[in-house]
Amino acid sequence: MANEVLVSIGDSSYTTTISYEDLNILADEPIELGGENKGLAPTQLLLSSLGACKAITMRMYANRKKWNVDKIDIQVSSEVQKSEQQQTTYIKCNIFIDGDLDEDQKRRLYQIGEKCPVHKTLMNPIVIESNLIDTI
Repeated sequence: MANEVLVSIGDSSYTTTISYEDLNILADEPIELGGENKGLAPTQLLLSSLGACKAITMRMYANRKKWNVDKIDIQVSSEVQKSEQQQTTYIKCNIFIDGDLDEDQKRRLYQIGEKCPVHKTLMNPIVIESNLIDTI
């Protein structure tokens, strides 16, 4: 199944509309980079996609198991290290689970989060193909 979103930017600043069916979100750059700070920056959107996918996957599993999970917080950060031959991005996910769970249940939820679709996508080779099309 292919996922498809439409990303549109006008002629002012960097505010960008991301649309999927009848849903819209804004992306932007911070003011110090010339944006209007009306939405998350693209890298923040990537990190939030990973965190949201992990949280949702963990919640689905906890619900199926009928485990008492009050809240899942995931802090996601990234750091880029450049070398002469390549650039490596390190993404760190700090996961906090609040609920009436023992350590084995928390560990299992952590393992399930590692199997979310976005995590799998980012851990495997990705091929990006861009095409210039005259009109939409």
